[in-house]
Amino acid sequence: MLLHAVAVSLSSSPIPFPPETQGGAVSIGNFDGVHAGHQAIIAQLLRQAEQIGGPAVMLTFDQHPVRILRPEHAPPQLLWPERKQQLLRELGVGEVVFLPTDRDLLTLTPREFFRRVLVEGLRVRGLVEGTSFRFGRNREGNTDVLQELTREFGVRFEVVPSHVSVDAVVSSSRIRNLLAEGALAEANTLLTRPHRIRGKVVPGAGRGRELGFPTANLASVPVLVPGDGVYAGLAHRGDQRGPAAVHVGRNLTFGESQTKIEVHLLDTHEDLLGTWLEIDFIEKLREVRAFSSVEELRAQIERDVNMVRSIIHRWHGKTNR
Repeated sequence: MLLHAVAVSLSSSPIPFPPETQGGAVSIGNFDGVHAGHQAIIAQLLRQAEQIGGPAVMLTFDQHPVRILRPEHAPPQLLWPERKQQLLRELGVGEVVFLPTDRDLLTLTPREFFRRVLVEGLRVRGLVEGTSFRFGRNREGNTDVLQELTREFGVRFEVVPSHVSVDAVVSSSRIRNLLAEGALAEANTLLTRPHRIRGKVVPGAGRGRELGFPTANLASVPVLVPGDGVYAGLAHRGDQRGPAAVHVGRNLTFGESQTKIEVHLLDTHEDLLGTWLEIDFIEKLREVRAFSSVEELRAQIERDVNMVRSIIHRWHGKTNR
């Protein structure tokens, strides 16, 4: 099944949703991270869509509503749009609709949103949401409101209980906090896969090459970067992928004050300047620290590289079982 992603205009009445997105089961949300909790909702959405004989539709937003209402409090994203689409496709979702997040959308009352977007636009026949779902102006709508609206308009409605891991609800904000703290293993468990970033390779100081371990310096990263540390990673360049040692933070040995993302690809010596890399963070090796000499730093990098190769080899063995 092909993924269908479309941005629609709220200025039209009715909203011009493509025919292939109409008459099915819908779930609404940011789905940032497409984590274990989201996956439980998606699984139920797919079951409901099959039962009613219509498409499974994910209705999401082109940016987090907080970026419009309180931009200073906007959370860093876990996914960029193309990555979100890819993950949803892998889970079996066929239709994804991106709503433009603007004040026109955010001023709709829950009833207006339900009528205009779901009933008139998507001709919804089924709806699946999590227990914490909120929608409409000032987040006035919740699952109780949806129970009333779906009953009134004859729409099948199901609520999926919150997904709990280690005695706490799985949420995007929890995962963000874990990543920021460098708690990569727990964050990846909640995501059900390694956290991935994307960045453009830009010029650096060239110290890595002088040390014998050239690095690609990443900029323009649209998602949350894990906290400072040295990580075992898997680098993706188009259809190619390979092990990478990733340094996030300041280069303390040389007295630098700027936080950087430096990636040493173990199996290539290509000039990557200007290209885009995607990096999966597989395992944290150690904290960032200053070394007493260049020789000590070089020896530690060599140990890091050997650990990365061993970790990635072991990780490949687990994922290929």
